[in-house]
Amino acid sequence: MKDPLKMIRQMQQMQDRMAKVQAELDTETVEASAGGGAVRVVMTGTQKVVSVAIDPAATGDSEMLQDLVVAAVNEALELSKQLGAAKMQAIASGLGLPPGLV
Repeated sequence: MKDPLKMIRQMQQMQDRMAKVQAELDTETVEASAGGGAVRVVMTGTQKVVSVAIDPAATGDSEMLQDLVVAAVNEALELSKQLGAAKMQAIASGLGLPPGLV
């Protein structure tokens, strides 16, 4: 059996790293757009929408505008999730854990 104190220290280090990554994700942003840039969404790495920008020319058709907003938000969510997964994977690789565990 491995040294229990060493395992506890490793767990504490992992918790510290995860807290640091969470703080980084709170401030890092991703940007997604739809309709050739008619709608732009900026979102943090923790899936909080920071801003939504709509080109005034896109406001003529409300149904199309709604679809563009949904598409941009969904793309931003996916980018944000990918950002978080990449950062967590970096933690896991540093600890020698198998991919997908963290």
